[in-house]
Amino acid sequence: MPDVTRRDAIALGAVGTLAAACSSETGGPKRRVAVVGAGIIGASIAYHLAKAGSLVTVLDRYEIATRASRGTFAWLNATWAKQPRQYHRLNQLGLAGWQELERDLAIPIKWGGSLEWFEDTDRQALLGQQLAEQVEWGEPARMVPRSELSTLEPNVNFGSVVSAGLSPNDGALDPVLAARTLLERAIELGAEVKINCPVSEISRSDDSGISVIETAQGSVEVDAVVLATGADPNATKTLAGIDIPQRSTPGVIVVTEPIEPLINRIAVAPGVHIHQRLDGRVVLGEQDGAPQTQAHATRLAARPNQFPTPELANEHAGRILAIAERFVPGIASAKIEDVYIGWRPLPLDGHPVMGFASRQSNTYLAIAHSGVSLAPILGKLAAQEVLEGIEVELLSNYRPTRQFEEVRRY
Repeated sequence: MPDVTRRDAIALGAVGTLAAACSSETGGPKRRVAVVGAGIIGASIAYHLAKAGSLVTVLDRYEIATRASRGTFAWLNATWAKQPRQYHRLNQLGLAGWQELERDLAIPIKWGGSLEWFEDTDRQALLGQQLAEQVEWGEPARMVPRSELSTLEPNVNFGSVVSAGLSPNDGALDPVLAARTLLERAIELGAEVKINCPVSEISRSDDSGISVIETAQGSVEVDAVVLATGADPNATKTLAGIDIPQRSTPGVIVVTEPIEPLINRIAVAPGVHIHQRLDGRVVLGEQDGAPQTQAHATRLAARPNQFPTPELANEHAGRILAIAERFVPGIASAKIEDVYIGWRPLPLDGHPVMGFASRQSNTYLAIAHSGVSLAPILGKLAAQEVLEGIEVELLSNYRPTRQFEEVRRY
């Protein structure tokens, strides 16, 4: 993992002072913080808040990691698509944070890197240029010749390509397990988690500065609120009076039952992403999306996470599995365990939204694309900003008040 710069070290090191600042040992009351959303971002923020000594309440209208976090491919990376450089750096810090969480909480992560290639020769040449830029930014990426690919991945069919891009720092995990582990530790530190608990309103007393959260399980009084509401297009507008423009798009994630070890790294192949977890399950993520038919568009209008029938789910799973079989033939005998439609929390410019809402100064927004890669670092920095009431420079480009321009980087 690249070395942390002095500026990064100062910003991250400040998080270590939070426990003392928030602890009852200082003689003051512990700060009460509610986190709305129990996905990977909300779980990380809750864990870091609880670790710092605050009294944390996590609220989710569903259950832990059942929406965007469940429907993610869960590729931990700081690859060429993370543009510009300051965003790339944030993702590098996210990966370093996962190494820390793996050590501290025993979260299973399969490291080893990713291999990416394209069948189009011009696009393949551009990949080489993009990896060269990664090297300039501190990533030990390189183009691997065909003679080496069969050694790295003997069960992968690379077709006619003469090389593939290797990003050796990448990894993958089970996002649902990771979120649960973070929240379990937060509970051990005193946090309370309320699931199946929709939030309908947040009001604030001008005199006390206390926020009152109205939920399906009663009212909750807190000193600050974090909205980690993912791809929900209405949550921030309803609860914080701020409209964050998103271009969230659906993607189907397919998970197989556990099989024998088949693939060592993440394969970013033409049309499909493939990785195998440490538990043996193979995860498939589509790149191009389902056929753009009117029937499909109608089904997606209500932003469902499940297909209307098992037959239709199996049809889409079979479509994605057939693409994967081109590159990993051994997957053909795998049985499908789960098919899920994931909606990415994707602000219009493709970057996270982190910071306090202008209309509610004690309501903090935390909406992140690359949420899985960024969860550790955003959890740390959000905890710092909420508990100390400061603005960390690393998040200066991601404030809710910025101008959102549509940018498509991949």
